[in-house]
Amino acid sequence: MTMNRIKSVRSIIITREAVRLVGCRTFAVGGKAKKGSKGGGASDAPKASTLSKEVKSTTTVGANILKDGTDPKVLPDSEYPDWLWHLLDKRPALSELRRKSVESLSYEALKRFVKLDNRARIKENNNLKAKN
Repeated sequence: MTMNRIKSVRSIIITREAVRLVGCRTFAVGGKAKKGSKGGGASDAPKASTLSKEVKSTTTVGANILKDGTDPKVLPDSEYPDWLWHLLDKRPALSELRRKSVESLSYEALKRFVKLDNRARIKENNNLKAKN
């Protein structure tokens, strides 16, 4: 009977050691650092672009989304639509639109004013409802 207890205690100890070994953190083999280097070496730095300046100026590098496609060529400015050049223009904020009279606003500015004013009123109503 005591032999059976000793065997069961030994099996428990062995399984605990096995669990410790399996749960132990290990490191990759062979990844030794070079002498005298500290941390990330030159191989970790981002690679410089190998494209020539001529290719960069004539194509839109990285704009291809098709598997078998090629990067699109850069066209002269006259080939692009007029609206494209106004996409990044600054548009007036709601406070600036409120200062102007409604009659003096253009149609686009009036549409923007109505949209921003509705959005502000909805946010204000939501804040009031959340507090109560």
